[in-house]
Amino acid sequence: MIEIYRTNDIVKLSWLQALMADAGIDCLVLDQHASIMDGSIGAVQRRLVVSEDDAIRATRLLTDAGELSAEEARSLL
Repeated sequence: MIEIYRTNDIVKLSWLQALMADAGIDCLVLDQHASIMDGSIGAVQRRLVVSEDDAIRATRLLTDAGELSAEEARSLL
């Protein structure tokens, strides 16, 4: 699994999951429960991960949506 995004913004995370689903890319949210347990201090960010096979498509999708810069996308792969 490759981490493609990290955030405390649950609305944005939900939108990114929908974006991935629409493109046929399976994704998982990691650290969701740890993030809830820390309360509102934001110490633990939730991570969006995809399989290695989908990583290139997913980062391209996030770049096209304006959520990642080209440099950020390259650093993930």
